[in-house]
Amino acid sequence: MIPINPTLSIDDHEIKMEFIRSSGPGGQNVNKVSTAVLLRFDVINSPSLPESVKKRLIRLSGSRVSEAGILNIKVQVHRKQDQNRKEAILRLVALIQRAAEKPKPRHKTQPTFASRQRRLEAKQHNSRIKTHRKPVGKDEF
Repeated sequence: MIPINPTLSIDDHEIKMEFIRSSGPGGQNVNKVSTAVLLRFDVINSPSLPESVKKRLIRLSGSRVSEAGILNIKVQVHRKQDQNRKEAILRLVALIQRAAEKPKPRHKTQPTFASRQRRLEAKQHNSRIKTHRKPVGKDEF
């Protein structure tokens, strides 16, 4: 079990990890050892997450979620496989924690009198600037 918050956790079997060769510096080690981690988490079919969290997680993840609803996290910042695996799990937990927070409801407000005045003054100022740009007429010399 991977704890997300006091009321939410996900099972280890819901996460699939694939180890691939990492790109970037590392000398001979880069060509021999698969240190990068590709973590896959099926968001849509996860029994551990409520529907509201699933929707927010898909929206937060953006392009990291496939059409099938599978979240992909690739980590290759460390030279050791174990460190990359831990980092991938931490990123997944942080993402789910952000999705688990309920968004604060937005209350409609009206613009203040001062903000309306500033808007109208700015419009008048721009209007005056644009009238000065007009060409001068023949009889105004």
